[in-house]
Amino acid sequence: MTSVKPVALVVGASRGIGRQIAIDLAKNGYKVVVAAKTTSNAYETTPFPPDPNSSQSTINTVEREIKEAGGEAFAIPVDVRDVSEVEKMVQEAVRLAGRLDVLVYNSGAIWWSSVANTPTKRFQLMQRMNPEGLYASVQAALPFFEKNEWKGRIVVVSPPIYSRFFRGKTAYAMGKVGMSVLTRGLAMDFVRQGAKDMAITSIWPAVSIESAATEMTTREDASRKADLRKPTIFSDAILEIIKAPAETVNGHLVLDEDFLRERCGVSDFSKYAVVPGSQPRRIMPQELPVLEVAEQDDEGTRMDSTTLRRAKL
Repeated sequence: MTSVKPVALVVGASRGIGRQIAIDLAKNGYKVVVAAKTTSNAYETTPFPPDPNSSQSTINTVEREIKEAGGEAFAIPVDVRDVSEVEKMVQEAVRLAGRLDVLVYNSGAIWWSSVANTPTKRFQLMQRMNPEGLYASVQAALPFFEKNEWKGRIVVVSPPIYSRFFRGKTAYAMGKVGMSVLTRGLAMDFVRQGAKDMAITSIWPAVSIESAATEMTTREDASRKADLRKPTIFSDAILEIIKAPAETVNGHLVLDEDFLRERCGVSDFSKYAVVPGSQPRRIMPQELPVLEVAEQDDEGTRMDSTTLRRAKL
């Protein structure tokens, strides 16, 4: 009897970290649907494969890379700022691949600067692509996870919640931390509804990762490459997250290095260094705050707007 391949939808998979996640999911037996805004004719791209951090790397070249390595892949263009496009993306992913087991949201916009130097239009772009794009993707995917008897994984590229993250990039942090709040809140929904095989997890790099974003800084100063890791550390951690029992990862905001060390017993991270022999500088705190607080025995009556609206009809 032929086993059914699990299906992963990676949103923001055209290059860098997202591309690596898609490539490695395919290597590990997943049908992969890659989605992003940028498209191209992959069979006219030279050289092939292109630099994974360049504009020549698109969902179409990633799809071709996976197929030529013997995997199964489908490319779907999407602008995550458009809710209708996001909904169509998820529906088309299921139509093409047959099901949905894993959703990875890596899409996003970056602008790191002070509030005074972050125009409102730039702020709005980040909110639409980061928390709003994630929310729309999750909303569109949940009915398919429900059809699958609430068995699945959602992985979000967003950070642990701590004060230093806001410094010098408040507008960006507002959206990214909002994504982590969604992770915490949806995880509670899964627990309350008894979805024991469903989990959502946020992941963030402990050390800067080679990507399109970091390439801009290393282009100006090549010595900065010594502070970078390969994106394979991120995809390795994600592969372990989606294999872990749901209750051990649901609602967790993890760092790639710490998760691999604490949960998987990895102690040597040298293979991930972009510059062999270097010791990339950690950019995240060694310890992060615990968000849980002592709960009251009686929380009182919990308001549910859906129930209240139905009562008015």
